[in-house]
Amino acid sequence: MSRFTPPGAALGALWSVDPYGARVPGRRRTEESWGSRGAVVAMAGAATQVCIGVVAPLTGRLAPLGEPLSFAVRTLTRRLLRLHNSGRTYDVRIAVRDSHSQPEGARRAVRELADDERASIVVTMAGTQVLPAAADACEELGVPCVSTTFPWQAYGYARGGDPLRTFRWTYHFAWGLDDIAAVFADLWEQLGGRQTVGCLWNDDLQGQLLRHERFGFAPVAVDRGHTLIDPGGYREPATDFGSHLARLREGGAEVITSAATAADLAQCLRQSRTVGPAPRLVTCSRWLTYPHTHTTRTREVHDELAAAKVATLVYWSPEHPYRSSLDGTGCADLARAYREETGQSWLQPLGLAHALFEVAHHALATAPDPTDRPAVARTLAKTRTETVVGTLDWTRGPTPNIALIPLAGGQWHQGAFGPRLTLVDNTRAPEVPLTGDLTPAY
Repeated sequence: MSRFTPPGAALGALWSVDPYGARVPGRRRTEESWGSRGAVVAMAGAATQVCIGVVAPLTGRLAPLGEPLSFAVRTLTRRLLRLHNSGRTYDVRIAVRDSHSQPEGARRAVRELADDERASIVVTMAGTQVLPAAADACEELGVPCVSTTFPWQAYGYARGGDPLRTFRWTYHFAWGLDDIAAVFADLWEQLGGRQTVGCLWNDDLQGQLLRHERFGFAPVAVDRGHTLIDPGGYREPATDFGSHLARLREGGAEVITSAATAADLAQCLRQSRTVGPAPRLVTCSRWLTYPHTHTTRTREVHDELAAAKVATLVYWSPEHPYRSSLDGTGCADLARAYREETGQSWLQPLGLAHALFEVAHHALATAPDPTDRPAVARTLAKTRTETVVGTLDWTRGPTPNIALIPLAGGQWHQGAFGPRLTLVDNTRAPEVPLTGDLTPAY
């Protein structure tokens, strides 16, 4: 019988992008600085300007999320020069603020975008402390907001303790903890039947929600017939996993599941090779959806995780069959453009960042008045649109503020140019082609 064993800032760089594509560093442009150009445009074509605000973690520990978002701003600015709505043409301005990966920085960024830039809509992506701060600020100031990057249960829970809470101004698209559990269970079962799985979960919000008896990861995995052994939370960054590994060893765990940082997971695996258990398979969400070479420079971490062949969730890849509603760009094209401009391999948030602007553009183009914030918010609540991450439908989510993305299963394999994410399970997303087989560590 399956069971679950429970545990015994100052704002920095600011920049705007004008309707002609110029990046303006340093202090933001004021509304007055737009006056003469706006007057010329208005006289020539009776156009009105709308602003899309962006809160991005350009610096700090969440900067890996900021890179794809910055790329989306740079590449989409010219494609968003004009907005057509009900026979009228609007100039589009994109204003960007750095959250510095801090909640207070995110709140300050939203205030500037709302009050100084007069943004009609704000888009953002960040972690489980910074993103809720930005969303809450938008809700308080009455500014429509679209966000993404982490499970919808965490989005609601971090904003008042109720995953099912509804909001007037703020909307999110992502996946659920239940979806992660289902995909990971699909991967475990490729090893053969039901598994005994050790849970390496922290003592912060992520760990609390993964354990949640109603909305978490644990109940879904247990219902699938797997035995979970939870030795208790740990504080990040971790210093020792000896007691945790002892519990997993006693329970006979051959699989480890986690939401750890790359450094903490590598430390656990290093200790497990000495004292056991050495896992046949590791499934890890959160930071391991990125190549570990992107989140840490420590060679020992790279070597440890490469040997473990960590499996993870996949929400976007170059193999996904979707296209941008803005210009028809396919997923492979988007990944290729990112590599050509940055010299780096694609990252999963690249698709999410692009989709944020697709949703913002759709809302502004279909709202009765794109300069009227309440009208834009009401339009978001009814939005169903095709994007580079698939169909996003806020009319069929688990709450009125959530649109869901299907997940596939992937595994990191070492390639000639570093970690390479292979698609190894598409049970939940059959339209996504597989690119390899799941390979246990032994």
